Amino acid sequence: MAKKKAAGAAVATAPAEKKYMKPSEIVTFGIGLFGVALLTGWMPDYTMTFFADFAFKGKGFDSSQLAVLVSSVFGVAGFIGAVCELVIGILVDRTKTKLGKVKPWVGFGAIPLAVISMLVFVAPNTSSFRVATVWMFVIYSLYVAVSCAVESPANCFGALCSPNPKERSSAISIASFLRSVGQSGGQVVILVVPAIMKALMGQQQYKNAEGQGLDLIISTAVCALGMVIFVMIFFANNKERVPYTAEKVSLVESVKLVFTNKNLLMVSLTKLTGFGRGVYGTVSLYMAIYLLGSKGMKLWMMLPMGIGTAVGTLLVNMVLKKFSTKKTYIIFCCIGAATLTLLFIYTKLAGGFNSISNSGALIAIFLVINFLCGIQHGNTNVTPNIMIADCVDEIEYKTGKRQEGLAYAGFGLISKIASAFTKVLAPFLVYTWSGYQFSTSQNIAYATQTDSTLNRFLAIYTIIPAVFVILQFVPILFYDMVGEKKDRITAALAERRAAASTDEADGEDEAAPEAAAE
Repeated sequence: MAKKKAAGAAVATAPAEKKYMKPSEIVTFGIGLFGVALLTGWMPDYTMTFFADFAFKGKGFDSSQLAVLVSSVFGVAGFIGAVCELVIGILVDRTKTKLGKVKPWVGFGAIPLAVISMLVFVAPNTSSFRVATVWMFVIYSLYVAVSCAVESPANCFGALCSPNPKERSSAISIASFLRSVGQSGGQVVILVVPAIMKALMGQQQYKNAEGQGLDLIISTAVCALGMVIFVMIFFANNKERVPYTAEKVSLVESVKLVFTNKNLLMVSLTKLTGFGRGVYGTVSLYMAIYLLGSKGMKLWMMLPMGIGTAVGTLLVNMVLKKFSTKKTYIIFCCIGAATLTLLFIYTKLAGGFNSISNSGALIAIFLVINFLCGIQHGNTNVTPNIMIADCVDEIEYKTGKRQEGLAYAGFGLISKIASAFTKVLAPFLVYTWSGYQFSTSQNIAYATQTDSTLNRFLAIYTIIPAVFVILQFVPILFYDMVGEKKDRITAALAERRAAASTDEADGEDEAAPEAAAE
C-alpha cells in the first residue's frame, strides 16, 4: 500500500513528465485516423458531383430543379449529422466496456460505414424525380449518420490516449498529420483507378464508363476496403488510459454541458463563424476539371494543398512550443486569409483560367501558392482538438465528470450545423450563382463553361473562403484555457487521480483480511 501511495504522489508532483503511450500506439492512432479520412475525406464532394452530374443523367430532369435538390439533400443531411453528433456523444459517454468507451464505436462501425458508402454510388434506374429525391435524401442521410458514429469517436480518442497533456498534444498532432494525408489519399485512388480502367478498357470505353460514374464506384470500394484495414490496425494496438467516470448523463445535462462551458463553446463556434471556408472543397473538383483537364486531376489540384496541410500540422506543433493554443490559432488564420487572397490576385494578374491552363509555368506557380493556402488547414486539423482535450480537463475539474464523448460531440454538433450551412451554400454557389451548365450527353462527363462561370469558381475557391477564415478566429479571442489556468487544472487533476488511486488501494487492502476470514 505504501508503494501505491508513493506512486500516486509521484503522479501528482510530475503529471506532465510521465510517458504513457508506446511509440507504436502514436503511429497506429494516426493510421486509424488516416483510414477514416481515406473514405470520409473525399466522399461529400464526389457524392455531390455523382448526384448532380451522373446518377440520373439522361432521365430528363430539369437542371435547375436538380441543383436545388442537391443543395437541399446536403443541407438536410448536415442537420441530421448535427443531431447524430450529440446523440452519439451521449452514447459514447455511456459506453463502458473492457475495450473502453471509444474503441468499440470505431472498430465495430468500420464495416457498416464501408457498406453504406458503397451504396451511395448505386443509384436507382428511374425517371421519376420523386423517387430520385427520396433516394438521395435517404441514402446520404444514412451515410452521414453512420460516418458520425465512427468519425466522432475516432476524433475524441485523443483525449483518452494519455493523461499527460504534452504527450496527448503530441499524439494528436501526429495523428492529425496522418489524417490530413489520408484526406489526400482518396485523391490518389481516384487518379489511379481511371488510369487502370483506361489500360484495361481502352480510351473510348473508359469515357463511356466515366460518363456513368463507374470510376467513382470502383474508387469508393478501394477506399472503403482501405478504411476497414487501417481502422483494424488502430483497434488492435491502442488503449484508452484516462479513467472515465461512472455517472449516467441525461440529454438535458448533455445540452447544458455543450452550451454552458465557455471555452468549449468558443472552440465549437469557430466552425459556425467560419462555415463558408469549406466551399472551396466543393468547387475544387470543378477547378481541377476546367483548369487541369479532368476530375482525376483533382489530386494535382489538392495534393499541394494537402502537403501544405501536412507541413502546417508540423509547423503548428512547433509554434505551440512557443505560443498558446489561442495565439497559434489566430496566427494561422491570418496566414490562411493572406494566402487565399494572394492566389486570387495571382490568377487574375496571370490572365485567368484560360491563360494559366495553357502554360505549365503558370500552373506550377498556381500550385505553389495552393500549397501555401494549405498551411492554414494544419491549424484547423490540430489546434481545436488540443483545445477540446483541454476543455475536457476543465469540465472534469469543475464537475468531477470526465465526458470526452460529450465534449467532442458538442464540437461536432456545431461543426455539423456549420457543415449543413456549407452544404447549402456550396451547391448554390457552384451550380446556381456561377451559372454552371450540366452535361446532357451520356458520353460527355462535363459540359464547357463560360468565362463568367470560371471566374466565379475562382472566387468560390479563394476570396469567399478567405473572408470566413478571418471570421473563424473571432470566438477564439474569448478562449482562456491557456497559461497558468491550464497548468493549475492539470496539476489539480493529477492530485485527484493520485488520491483516488490511493483510496482504491486502501479499499483493496481492507477487503483482503475480510475475504481471508470468510
